[in-house]
Amino acid sequence: MLDLRISRLFNRRNTVGHDAALGFVAGVLAVAVFYVDTFTSTRIAIAVLYVIVLLLAGDIMTRAGILAIACLCGALTLFSYFYSHGVDSDISALSRMVVSIAALSITAALLLRSEAFRAELIGKNAALRESEARYRAIFNEARVALWERDYTMVRAHLMNLKAAAVEDLRDYLRSNPEEIVRCIGFIRTVAANEGARELLGPKACEPGAGRNFIVPDNSFIDQLVAIFCGDTHFESKGNVTTDAGETKLVLISIRFPEDDDAFHRVVVGMIDITQRELTQQALVEARAELTRASRAATAGALSASLAHELNQPLGAIVVNSRTLLRWLDRDPPDLAAVHRSAERMIRDSQRASDIIQNTRSMLSQTERPAEWIDLEKLVEETHALMEHEFQRSAIFFETIAGADLQAVNAVRLELQQVLINLMTNAMQAMADCRHHPRRIELTLERKDEHSVCISIRDNGPGIPEEAIAKLFTPFYTTKASGMGMGLTICRSMLEAKGGRLDGFNHPEGGAVFEIILPIEDDNV
Repeated sequence: MLDLRISRLFNRRNTVGHDAALGFVAGVLAVAVFYVDTFTSTRIAIAVLYVIVLLLAGDIMTRAGILAIACLCGALTLFSYFYSHGVDSDISALSRMVVSIAALSITAALLLRSEAFRAELIGKNAALRESEARYRAIFNEARVALWERDYTMVRAHLMNLKAAAVEDLRDYLRSNPEEIVRCIGFIRTVAANEGARELLGPKACEPGAGRNFIVPDNSFIDQLVAIFCGDTHFESKGNVTTDAGETKLVLISIRFPEDDDAFHRVVVGMIDITQRELTQQALVEARAELTRASRAATAGALSASLAHELNQPLGAIVVNSRTLLRWLDRDPPDLAAVHRSAERMIRDSQRASDIIQNTRSMLSQTERPAEWIDLEKLVEETHALMEHEFQRSAIFFETIAGADLQAVNAVRLELQQVLINLMTNAMQAMADCRHHPRRIELTLERKDEHSVCISIRDNGPGIPEEAIAKLFTPFYTTKASGMGMGLTICRSMLEAKGGRLDGFNHPEGGAVFEIILPIEDDNV
């Protein structure tokens, strides 16, 4: 630091001494010209030599100083003319004076213009130095890994290939892989910042380095193609090798200059995305695992749904089979009753088949055809399916239908499954009730102009308060032998068709499950 201060002081003293010497010479020359022009009888334009004085002063004077010196020399020229020749001079003396004044004026104008250009150049150089300093500060302090690389040789080589009629560079490099290695050798590192050293290590950032960290992958080929095609921007993922021999995946961004002569300083930026890619890969694997787990859960839910839905028709088949055997064991057999039991077995078997078919449709994601359903008839059919269970459990079933009911467009089997499930739940809820009669009341009514409501109410103990919020949660049940899927499946079926299912306690006792079904616009 001390040596730098001494050097600056020495340079300043040299500059001051140089300016003083020029000033002294200019002053002596001005005095000599004035003396010769004033006190000698020369017949030449000696005053023109003031131009030399002005030129010497121009190197050390400002614009104001140049103007002052020019005016002083002009005044001395006029003084010498009038002193030597007076008013009545000849034309030759006047011409010499005019030429001297003109030479001084032209020289002064040129010096002033030169001074303006010099001031402008100094300003631009200062701005350029400031810009370079700012760029260098940003380059060095940026946490992103940055390199300045010399691509001059590799660009010249690629342009030679283009001149040699190579049209598809990618195909050419695929056929001549040694060209890739050659291009890597052409690239040289000019400078690198601290972020680059942290990314790859100090050896990969030494001036002249290039070959030791570039991996000849598709990303590097894409760089060469971008230069070959004249692109000004390149961005891609690529692999680089650190000083320790570790391969890292980076995001590479390069801005190629539009000026062909500027390829000696191409800025290359890199961001390490190795961990991000590993995280994304782990995320993809986790999603795949979640998908498998979801499929397994779906299969389990469908299995539970199938078991739940088949329980009723299969149980009915068993009951009707026993009844049929009892009628056959009579002497004589009651063939009419046997016939009725067999019909009920066929009906329940068909229902079990429909449930299985519906489950297959859910698995294959195919829509079952909807149809216009008369709700009163559907309730009658459902009651007929449940009649034996109602009689065995001493359940009194009542239907209350409004006068302005409309048919709904729905899947018959699904809606019937929902009704059977809710009726079965109501029947099981009243199984331990001591009071009689046990009662299920089903009400059909218009809720509004766009929907109808089916409500199923029992006179059992109602829904426990802690269970109301969890009624439709999968696998949640209050029954010892329940699977907790019935209500979840019922709500899913209805919501898939724009309907709704809610459960709550009636103010006068018992539970109420309310089904809301939309009415098609053209059926209102």
